[in-house]
Amino acid sequence: MNKESHRSYKVSHAIQKEIATILKYNIQDPRLYKLTTISGVIMSKDLSYAKIFVTFYIDKIDHHIITHKLKTLKKASGYIRVLLAQNMKLRIVPYLNFFYDNSMMAGNRMFNLNIKT
Repeated sequence: MNKESHRSYKVSHAIQKEIATILKYNIQDPRLYKLTTISGVIMSKDLSYAKIFVTFYIDKIDHHIITHKLKTLKKASGYIRVLLAQNMKLRIVPYLNFFYDNSMMAGNRMFNLNIKT
């Protein structure tokens, strides 16, 4: 692992932990409930952009609800960036892009297939 990718790896994990804390304690939006999980962060090579993968704990998977929650996170991304800048010592605070991580849904589907057989 070269120096640049090692730094990207460390920064992405630090950002993942920090955004999870911000969502838990600082975002008071009832549309996000408190059950949003940051499942991963991928940083660009220059550390100026971050793809943040989230999962939501919801009873029924509904693409309309997921889209609505992603739009809510996108609207809050500027505020989250400000809090990220206050809590972390980064030269460049990355722009945040939120994406839904459907790996939990796929894992549950595979688990349910295993149980039925």
